[in-house]
Amino acid sequence: MKKIGITGGIGSGKTTVARVFEQLGIPVYHADYWAKEIMNTDPLVKQRLKEIFGNAIYNSEDKADRKRIAEIVFSDKNKLNELNSVIHPAVWLHGENWLKQHEDKPYILKEAAILFESGGNKGVDKVIMVSAPKEIRLQRVMKRDNVTHEEVEARMANQWPDEKKIALSDFVIVNDDKQLVIPQVLEIHQQLI
Repeated sequence: MKKIGITGGIGSGKTTVARVFEQLGIPVYHADYWAKEIMNTDPLVKQRLKEIFGNAIYNSEDKADRKRIAEIVFSDKNKLNELNSVIHPAVWLHGENWLKQHEDKPYILKEAAILFESGGNKGVDKVIMVSAPKEIRLQRVMKRDNVTHEEVEARMANQWPDEKKIALSDFVIVNDDKQLVIPQVLEIHQQLI
């Protein structure tokens, strides 16, 4: 079974592209989704995050206040590094257990926004990069997350630029609202199977 990474900057549409692969029967591990889940369910992760950020980052239902965490980490690189040092190992372990359930597939996708930045690309055989113009990405995230232009820019500043990721990727899907995504996915799918 081949492990294929799928990445792209915030708002690039990598989750949408991953859903197309899922429709083709390809299992997709959504690392960003599981990171959020683990923050809310793993007692050791919760304890460590409270030690780093204080109890106030969890609400009255003991769920992570992701907006508050984002405000902290996207303005303080050290806090972002501390957050990643807790979350990334937990997500990696969860992902390895998930992989065992899909060993019969020709390939699986591991979707992660910061695949290269976290070093996760070292654990996959190939990488698919989903690219979109910055202005489109900004608009998508502002609408999706109900955040300001400045908040999206701050998040983008913590990710590598598309050009750097494209240079390291095996495949590129352009999701610019002009080119059709499905034919691009089908072409890559045929090469991977």
